Amino acid sequence: MRSQRCWAISLRIILYAFSRKNMARRQSNIRNWRLRSGSMIAFHLLREALCAVETKPATLAGGPLSPEKCKELLEAPHLAGLLKEIKAEAERARCEPVPSLSFAIFYRFSSTGNRKEFEKLYFERRGRLLALTLATALETDNRRYVETLENLVWAICDEYAWALPAHLPDTLEGVVASQVPMHQTVDLFAAETAHALAEMLYLIGDRLNPWVVHRVREEIERRVFQPVFERSTPFGWLSWRNNWSAVCGGAVGMAALLLIDDRERLAGMQDRVGRAMDSFLSGYGDDGCCPEGVGYWNYGFGYFVYWAEMLYTYTGGSIDLLQGEKIRKIAQFPGIVALSEHGCMNYSDCDATYQPHTGLFSRLCRRLHLAPPEMTSVPSFHVDHCYRWPHQVRNVLWTEPDLLHAAAEEGNFYFPDTSWMVAKRHTTHGLIAFSAKGGNNYEPHNHNDLGHFILHAGGDTLLADLGGGEYTREYFGEARYRHLHNSSAGHSVPVVNGCEQVDGAAYRALVTRCETNGDDVRFDLDLTRAYGQGAGLQQFTRTFEWGCSAEDAAGRLVLEDHFTFGDETDPSERNVTEHFISYHQPVVYGGEVIWAGRKGSVTLAFDAASFAVEVEAIATKMHSGLPVTVYRLRMHAPHVPSDYHCRFVFTCHLKRR
Repeated sequence: MRSQRCWAISLRIILYAFSRKNMARRQSNIRNWRLRSGSMIAFHLLREALCAVETKPATLAGGPLSPEKCKELLEAPHLAGLLKEIKAEAERARCEPVPSLSFAIFYRFSSTGNRKEFEKLYFERRGRLLALTLATALETDNRRYVETLENLVWAICDEYAWALPAHLPDTLEGVVASQVPMHQTVDLFAAETAHALAEMLYLIGDRLNPWVVHRVREEIERRVFQPVFERSTPFGWLSWRNNWSAVCGGAVGMAALLLIDDRERLAGMQDRVGRAMDSFLSGYGDDGCCPEGVGYWNYGFGYFVYWAEMLYTYTGGSIDLLQGEKIRKIAQFPGIVALSEHGCMNYSDCDATYQPHTGLFSRLCRRLHLAPPEMTSVPSFHVDHCYRWPHQVRNVLWTEPDLLHAAAEEGNFYFPDTSWMVAKRHTTHGLIAFSAKGGNNYEPHNHNDLGHFILHAGGDTLLADLGGGEYTREYFGEARYRHLHNSSAGHSVPVVNGCEQVDGAAYRALVTRCETNGDDVRFDLDLTRAYGQGAGLQQFTRTFEWGCSAEDAAGRLVLEDHFTFGDETDPSERNVTEHFISYHQPVVYGGEVIWAGRKGSVTLAFDAASFAVEVEAIATKMHSGLPVTVYRLRMHAPHVPSDYHCRFVFTCHLKRR
């Protein structure tokens, strides 16, 4: 009996030691994985850091806004234009009624699929909230706008939901069946509203009526904190690998840092936010490329940075999440894809123009010791129609004027995880740039665009990506790839035997060659798996040979497509239609096509005997909803042989100044 007892005790000791060893290994693995991802740290370290804070810092939003600091900002030349716009918007808000979000406007998305009518008024309210708060915080006559602000805030607290109608169930049956009440649905904009109101209280809450302050705290608690942090079933965005996890997580995380005094509760909240950020960062490869494009980089990574910096400030620097090579590469991405005159390489649903938020980049440059991207000025107050709070507040408080007017980065850049090639060169007459992409057709905000390319000359993107179309219910529904902007027919890629590219992760490009030598680039793609079986392809390869001469202010792209068809295809019906996409109307001269811009042009030379050429003018709408005409050069080759090769030579020229 005694020996059995000793044996049992020994076994328990062995098992305990083994379990402790495995637990330590698991904890080490978790911590190492999190550190490699560049996001959260172990919970006990987070809790210790937060609980060690005795007094909430006065600099969480980039302040404090002392009278001396306000005077400095109001007199700063680089902020003059922005502050003038803020004051004008605050005055307009003081003189006009709060925009009404009526039921008829709310119901418009459900009945028609149109988002714009409701969202225009919704975001106007957020713009007024931002302007009135900054004007009140900065102006010496700080009571001028208080009553207007209080009434606006009260109206925002009265809203049926802070989430947009497009992110709510679009039928009453869906609302009834939903596990989450509509006022507790936390989407991007509900989270952003919570953060904006929380930071408003942090900056000027002492000037507001206590009833308003209490109402704001109460609404954020029941609308956002309770559903995000106390529901047993978490919101899906906590594990999404795109901008939603960063924006929603970062916004609610900052709101909690600003409002929650219970350090134990706060630690649990920040741990959940950290896990959302792990999900977000896992959507990036080690190359730092954002497959959603620089606009969504600005959105997702921007909110990650704002939250990380607030946590850094709150803990006195003991938690620093802006570390590691991956974070550094992500931070460098916008400078690589930037073009002249606020242009950018804009694959996916990204807009073709992007103006850097100078506050965000000032902080990244100082913290990560990066060269600044090309930033000519602080953005307009109206640059973002959603009036996202942290961008403009940090533009005011973080922008370092000595970082403005830096030269844009140049060189050859390849992103292996997303298969993007970018080549940019400054010349005596402007920037010349080329980009092409591989990847797959199941990327975030995906377009069917494998093998698509962009040519830019001196401020004009002459062979273009259309970016996002107008966001409607259908745009994100089953009809998505019948929309010009998303289909391969809206990109500079061929239609093969009447078949466009197909959406889905299985439809992908294979990079077979990627070489750079000085100003020369060779980029080869196997695009066989971009198309369905109906195309009849045995193999399709596309090769890009790019070269640029800074002295001649010219670039040359040789594009070659090689198609091999299977025996099952009917020789009399085999055909290829090449498409080249631009916002500039091309002019055809026999075997040449010219796209002319303000400062540059692109000339295409091809075998005129092989193609029937047509210029199609297609009306569409941009993401903003504005109508625009797209020009598609359609080059049709009928009755092609089973082994078919075609060659196109594009020459970029910059006009002499």
